[in-house]
Amino acid sequence: MAGTFFEFDKEIILLSQKALEKCKNSFEYIDKTTEYNQQKVLSAFIENRVSDSHFAPSTGYGYDDRGRDTLDKVFAKSLGAQDALVRHSFMSGTHTLGVALFGMLRPNDTMLCITGTPYDTIHSVIGLNGANGQGSLVDFGIRYKQIDLDKNGKINEQLAVESLDDDSIKLVYIQRSRGYSLRDTFSVEEIQSVAQKIKERKNVIIMVDNCYGEFVQTLEPTQVGADIIAGSLIKNPGGGIAKTGGYIAGREDLVELCSYRMTTAGIGREVGASLGETRDMYMGLFNAPHVTGEALKSAVFASALFEIMGFDVSPKPNDIRYDIIQSIKLGSEELITAFCRGLQSGAPIDSFVVPEAWEMPGYDSKVIMSAGAFTLGSSIELSADAPIREPFAVWLQGGLNFHSAKSAIMFAAQEVLKVQGKIFKKLKVGVNLC
Repeated sequence: MAGTFFEFDKEIILLSQKALEKCKNSFEYIDKTTEYNQQKVLSAFIENRVSDSHFAPSTGYGYDDRGRDTLDKVFAKSLGAQDALVRHSFMSGTHTLGVALFGMLRPNDTMLCITGTPYDTIHSVIGLNGANGQGSLVDFGIRYKQIDLDKNGKINEQLAVESLDDDSIKLVYIQRSRGYSLRDTFSVEEIQSVAQKIKERKNVIIMVDNCYGEFVQTLEPTQVGADIIAGSLIKNPGGGIAKTGGYIAGREDLVELCSYRMTTAGIGREVGASLGETRDMYMGLFNAPHVTGEALKSAVFASALFEIMGFDVSPKPNDIRYDIIQSIKLGSEELITAFCRGLQSGAPIDSFVVPEAWEMPGYDSKVIMSAGAFTLGSSIELSADAPIREPFAVWLQGGLNFHSAKSAIMFAAQEVLKVQGKIFKKLKVGVNLC
C-alpha cells in the first residue's frame, strides 16, 4: 500500500508508475545476481569460521589481531583473490589506490592507463595536474602514459598491446567505472578480454580501480586476469555499515608489497590496531551484495523516470549494468542544481540543507553534491555528484534501500520539472516581449 507522507505532483506519481513498469525485467535480473553474490559472501564467512571473537578490538601495535587477519581472508575469498588487505586506516578510495600504486611501482617504472583520463582525484596521486612536490608518482621518477578510448568509448586493445613494447611499462591501469564521463562502464568480460591479450604479449601487473563495481556482476576482475584491485569501504563492499576504510585484493605477492607501503618496510600487515572497527567491516561485507542490489534498482528507476521525462540517460533502464552509477544529462547548471536540491530534500540526514557548488579538493571544477548520508561521503548511500561543466550531467549512485531511494529520486524529478517550467515561462515571456 502506497504511503501518503509526501506531497508529490500527480504528474510525478504517474511518471513514476510508468517508470516502474519499465524496470521489471532489470529488477528480476538484479535479484538473481544479488542472490548469487550473497551466497558467495556467506560461504566465505562459513569457510573461515567467523565468530564473535573476531569482533574484539585491538590497540597499540595490533599484533596477532585474529579478527583483522580473518577479515582479509573473507574479503579475498569473496572477491576471488589470493589475498587482501582490508583496513579502516585507508581513508578513501583514492588513498587506497595510491597505496597500491606506490606499493608496486618503483623509480623509472611506467604506469600505462588504457582507459583514458582517470578520475579527477587520482590526478594528483599520479602528478597529472602539475601539483608536483607533494609526493606524487612523478616526483618519485615514475612515468605515466595514457591510451585514450576509441571512438566507441571502448578500450583500444590493439594499441594497448602495441604500447607494451616500451620495456619500462610495469603496470597497466584500468578504471572500471566511468567517473565524470559519459562513457560506458567496463564489464568484467571486457576486462578479461584485454587482460588476456596483454598477458600474452608481456608479463606486466594489471591493476583495476574497482570502485562502484563490486558485487554488480557474479565475477570480479581478479577472477578474469586482473592482478590487483582496490576500492573503498564506503562504496559497495562496505554495505552502508563500514564507517570508513578500503581494500586491496589480488595476487599474494603484490598484496604483500602494498602492505609495506601501507605501514612501513619490514613490518607490513603485521601491525595495525582494529580499534573496534572490525565488526562494522564484517557486517558491511555481509550486507554488501544486498545493498548493491538495492543501489542498482535505484539507478534503474532513476534511468527509467528521467528517460520518460525526455532526458538522455546512461545506462538505459534495461541495459545490463557493470557499476552502480547512473548518469543523467540535464543540460544546464540550473537543472543540475534543481536535481541535487530535490534529491537532498528526500534524504534521511540533512534533508533541510540546500546543496551549492563549491571548489572541492582534488577536482578541476566546482562540484555540487547531494549527500544526506549516515556516513560522510558514503557513495553507497544515495547521493549525486555534478561538476559544473559541460555536458552538465549529474551522476547518481547508491541507495541503502530502494523504497527510500525511490522517494528521493521522485523529489529530484519534481524539482527538475518545476525549474523547467520556470525556464520555459521566462523564454515565453522573452519571445512575447519581442
